[in-house]
Amino acid sequence: MSDVINIQPVGPINATVRPPGSKSITNRALVAAAMAEGDTTLHGVLLADDTEAMIDGLRTLGVTIDLDEDARSAHIIGCGGELPGLEVTVDARQSGTTARFLTPLVAAGSAPVVVDGHPQLRERPMNDQIVALRSMGVEVEELGEPGHLPLRVTGPLRAGSIALAADVSSQFLSGLLLAGAIHGLDARLTTESVSRPYLDMTAAVMRSFGAQVSDDDGTAWTVGGGYTSPGTYVIEPDASAASYFLAAAAITGGRVRIEGLGRASLQGDIAFADVLAEMGARVDIGADHIEVVGGELRGVEVDLRHISDTAPTLAVVAAFAAGPTTITDIGFVKGKESDRIAAPVSELRRCGVAAEEIAGGLVIRPGALPTAATFNTYDDHRMAMAFALIGLVAPGVEIRNPGCVAKTFPGFFEALEQLR
Repeated sequence: MSDVINIQPVGPINATVRPPGSKSITNRALVAAAMAEGDTTLHGVLLADDTEAMIDGLRTLGVTIDLDEDARSAHIIGCGGELPGLEVTVDARQSGTTARFLTPLVAAGSAPVVVDGHPQLRERPMNDQIVALRSMGVEVEELGEPGHLPLRVTGPLRAGSIALAADVSSQFLSGLLLAGAIHGLDARLTTESVSRPYLDMTAAVMRSFGAQVSDDDGTAWTVGGGYTSPGTYVIEPDASAASYFLAAAAITGGRVRIEGLGRASLQGDIAFADVLAEMGARVDIGADHIEVVGGELRGVEVDLRHISDTAPTLAVVAAFAAGPTTITDIGFVKGKESDRIAAPVSELRRCGVAAEEIAGGLVIRPGALPTAATFNTYDDHRMAMAFALIGLVAPGVEIRNPGCVAKTFPGFFEALEQLR
């Protein structure tokens, strides 16, 4: 893919879309299947850089995984809760879920394992998980900047109790729960969790693989029982990926129907459709579909603490609304792949939309429609996908470094083109 891609405007969209499999469910299911008794076939697997990082990481640890890329399926030979115990280095690439799930997983064994990643991932925080693992007797050596990758981890992690802050990332607790189910773990949160739906997703996947999971209003979690393969497990489409197409319908005044996602989804990001409804779009959510029809959009004030991955997308939709939009309670996203508060503010201003950062969020004050611009993506897949949507309405929009979408949605720009 070239360094810059041009996005051509479209008329009102009328499309039905089935996004690729959920990244978040894929990576959770890969871990559970790898640690289970018995073999598992996963259907609907997402094939993208983040999930390939997890697959390669598990293979490096000695787990056998056979992929059928055409069928989007993976066959995993479970290791029955006991990794082979190899002294290796795991490359998590740019995948936060891979780093934060595999760090406690390798601690469940006794062999020293180094967990490392791309320079961008090295900048993302790991300290809350490091502190929790050390409290359980795991040796964690910080080989670079304190609180960051690379880490040398030496177990074993056995049954025990931890206290953990969860106001930076829910991935820290998810990783500990996934690993803790092997021998048993009690986890007490010392803060309110961000992105709570992702913890519920973790619990749902674990239960599908036979683990015992209980929680006390999300503040205390108990897991155990190990994993047993269900034989097959089907991964639903990615709700975060779906949000871009739903947003496209909203800003073009068109219609998009997402197949394979509905009210029973494990993914909290389907709530983005409810935000669009609050802004004035017509939204229909059924058992197996979500449909959005665009209309006159109005600004809203919305707390995105639990669906923060949609913040850049909502910032773009807000640029087409009447009246200001205030996005709150997402201060923690400044530590994502990019600063997802400062970056959307900067790029909205680039195309003539007034925006400013506030404590823990941002405000968008649209005037005229966004104008032509070449947008920076900050090597952040969500910035690239969100700001590409502006080009569906405004002529002359270009996206720098479009290849960064390979992290979670390699075929995004082809899918966007098909909306025509």
